[in-house]
Amino acid sequence: MSHETYKITSPLMGTFYKASAPGEKPLIEVGQRIKAADVVCIIESMKIFTELRADQAGTVINIFVEDEDPVMKNQELIEIEIV
Repeated sequence: MSHETYKITSPLMGTFYKASAPGEKPLIEVGQRIKAADVVCIIESMKIFTELRADQAGTVINIFVEDEDPVMKNQELIEIEIV
């Protein structure tokens, strides 16, 4: 049985953050179920913080980058298995 997935990509170049603030718990982890519109990460670019949200409900199956990694526009960040 094939499972449908989708990938969340970065809309801009910047720095990837797993949490909403330093020392806070990550917004998502592999294996976590999420709902559509849940904030899954934050990209900071030029002191502006952009929240990325899930398009659909599902389960996080892969996070391709580490906290505070630099990311490029359109880079794949997170893979979600649709439920």
